[in-house]
Formats: sequence, C-alpha cells, structure tokens
Amino acid sequence: MNIFTREMKANRKSLILWCLGIVAMIVGSIGKFLAFSSSEQSINDIINIYPKSLLNMLGISSFDLSTALGFYGVLFLYLILISTVHAVMLGSNIISKEEKDKTTEFLFVKPVSRNKIITSKLLAALLNIIILNIVTFITSYLIVDYFNEGDATFGYITKLMIGMFVLQLIFMCIGSLLSSVSKKPNTATSTSTGILLITFMLSMIINMNDKFQDLKYITPFQYFKAESIISGDGIDTVFIILSIIIIGLSLVGTYIFYKNRDLNV
Repeated sequence: MNIFTREMKANRKSLILWCLGIVAMIVGSIGKFLAFSSSEQSINDIINIYPKSLLNMLGISSFDLSTALGFYGVLFLYLILISTVHAVMLGSNIISKEEKDKTTEFLFVKPVSRNKIITSKLLAALLNIIILNIVTFITSYLIVDYFNEGDATFGYITKLMIGMFVLQLIFMCIGSLLSSVSKKPNTATSTSTGILLITFMLSMIINMNDKFQDLKYITPFQYFKAESIISGDGIDTVFIILSIIIIGLSLVGTYIFYKNRDLNV
C-alpha cells in the first residue's frame, strides 16, 4: 500500500473527530453570542466589568462583542489553539508511530528511501491540516456572515484562516523535527505539545502586560492576531518572514535527523 494512502487511512477517524470538535465549538460560541445579543444589557457593558489586564490576556478587550465578527475574533484564539495542537500531534506522531507501534520493518522492506518515506508522511499530515482548515473556514464564514450585520466577512475570515494555516504548518513542522531528533519516540509528542502550550501561555502574558512586547517574536501565537487582522492593520512582514524561517529550518532538520538516526525496529 502507498505510504501516503496508508497514513491518510490511519488518521481518517481522528481527523473526522477534530473537524466535528471545531464545528461544535464554532456553533456553540455563536449560540452564546445570540443569547447575549437577545439580553437587555449590552455584552460590551458586561465584559467591561472585568479588569483590563484580564480582558487583554483573554484577547477580549480589542473587539466589539456586539457583532458576530467581533465575537468570532475572541473565539479565534481558541480555534488556533485547537488546530495547532492537532497539527503538532500529527507532525510528531506521523514520524514516531512506526517505532512506537514496532512497524518500522514494514517500511524497511519497501524499495523506498527514507526521504521518500518522510515526504509521503509529511504530505499526508499536510493534507490533514488543510482539510481541518477548510472545514473551519467554511463553518466560520457561513455562520459568522449569516449573523454579522453590516460589513462583509469573507475577507476577514479568509485572512484569519491563512494565519491559522501558517501556524498549523509551523507546529506540524516543529512536531516532525522533534520526533526526528528524539531517541525516545514516546516523548516526542509530549515535548512538542509542551512547547506549544508554553508559547501559548507566553502569548497570553504578552497580551496582559505591554512590558513583555519584545518577546512576541519568539511565540508564533503573536504572529497572526485576530485583532490586528479584523481592525485592518494586517500582518507584520517580520512575522511572515519568521514563519517561513521556522518552517524551513524545521523541515530541513526533519529530513537530516530522520535520515541519519538509528530507528528502533
């Protein structure tokens, strides 16, 4: 069986569950928006009761929560957390699972090089995150555009999904790199997920206190912020360059380390 096809079938059920989870989260959040909208008190007035630092940490203070697009901007922070967790786990597991499942011999008996093996696996991982991204985009656009009054939402949602896709690529590649480097395949996923959560927490700390703004370059969660995109400020070119560098170095490292490492058969 083709390695790419094998990986797609192996991850099919998991992908469906992740997609359903994303859809449920979007639908549920818009349901909360409708509930707040129907109340007599403005949601912005309710939110403003809380400390400014807390609102900044949660990514709430910059949005007009009386609009569906503004409410979605708050939700987007958690959508990218879910999608990047999926990506980093996929990137690390798709490399290390042969050793964990003791199926390395299955690959070695095939007349294919390690580079072809890793390429097929990474392409399967890429297609998985593309599918998750497309499902998120379609669900987000249809629901937000339906309930948003006034401005068209297609451009905003498209830019947000591009940012989310780049973050997915970053963490997928980081996961594959750590899996290729690690001599213990069982620790690759936990290590890469730990790095993701640390960078996410760092991003929240930066949002909470302007004194930490200089640290924004070391956490990808600061690269494609919903408030910058929705407000019209766009994406800083520096962040695009940093993303390309991280993805490029991680991919090169994945091929180098996987090609030269001793695999447990």
